Amino acid sequence: MAERASLGALSVLVLLVASTASLRAAPKAPALTAPAAPASSKPERLDLTRELPSPYSAKADAGRPAVDGPNADAAYGAYQRGRYVTAFREATKRIEANPKDAAAMTLLGELYNQGLGVKQDPKRALEWYRLAAAQNDAHAMASLGLMAMDGRGQPKDEKAGRSWLEQAARKGEPTASYNLGLMQLATGKPEDLTAAVANFRKGAEAEIPAAQYALGVLYLQGKGVARDTTQAAQWFRRAADNGDLGAEVEFAIRLFNGDGVPKDEARAARYFLHAAQRGNAIAQNRIAKLYVAGRGVPKNLVEAAGWNLAAAAQGRSDESLDQATAGLKPEERKRAEALAAERASLSQ
Repeated sequence: MAERASLGALSVLVLLVASTASLRAAPKAPALTAPAAPASSKPERLDLTRELPSPYSAKADAGRPAVDGPNADAAYGAYQRGRYVTAFREATKRIEANPKDAAAMTLLGELYNQGLGVKQDPKRALEWYRLAAAQNDAHAMASLGLMAMDGRGQPKDEKAGRSWLEQAARKGEPTASYNLGLMQLATGKPEDLTAAVANFRKGAEAEIPAAQYALGVLYLQGKGVARDTTQAAQWFRRAADNGDLGAEVEFAIRLFNGDGVPKDEARAARYFLHAAQRGNAIAQNRIAKLYVAGRGVPKNLVEAAGWNLAAAAQGRSDESLDQATAGLKPEERKRAEALAAERASLSQ
């Protein structure tokens, strides 16, 4: 429960929380002053809304290559454990034994594309992906689509990129469906919006977190689907639990406000804190505000100052938090600065 004195110390108690997957910088939020609460009222409601346009702009890579067959443990198993030199060697052996081994070709393409176990070489990656795609490997097709769109190892060609993504999506490759949805969404055409929703859903149901987040945003905005905050919250939760930082913040918003999900300030604070610990500046700013107000977490101005300083170090300054923590004693300020220095490493 927040003390009125704590609330009065903040010139901005309205938590304007952004979706954080966007690559764009957040514009500065307008200063909003919380109205004074009657002495007998409940704690003042912190209205959480986003500062940024909801992002569905970040492409998802084609994911880990599927290496199947009797020798899968030797090739893909090594890849999964980070033993990339071994993965390269074992995939090469597989191709020597079977020149049409598409999964092993795709794995070699991935290793060259990412520079794992071998020197990074997009052109060699393209060669292996193309050989695998000729064997109808959907993962290779998806990777070829992204490389064409980015102009990686070849001149940029969005038309060719879309063609590869469409082929991969038809074969059920979920990241291809998601990335194709991004292209459809960008056209602004109603029919493409409908198709984008369908493609995002395919990716979301395959547990692609970026697709789950995008679908949650569409439900929240009522864009391409009927507005449904319950559906939005469910997709944000799934994306958050799959590691999407923007979704962690969005789901925390829903929890804090009881929007599409039962209100739970303590659980919301845990999501904000987890995202803050992963180095997200907006989450650091928001958990600092909760520590000042004592909402979802015990009031703790040292913790608040530590998170505020960590966020400010990433360019997320907040005058209201500066004012709220200005009265710290010198030893408290020193502890807060030490916490901020610790947390700065989270953002590297």
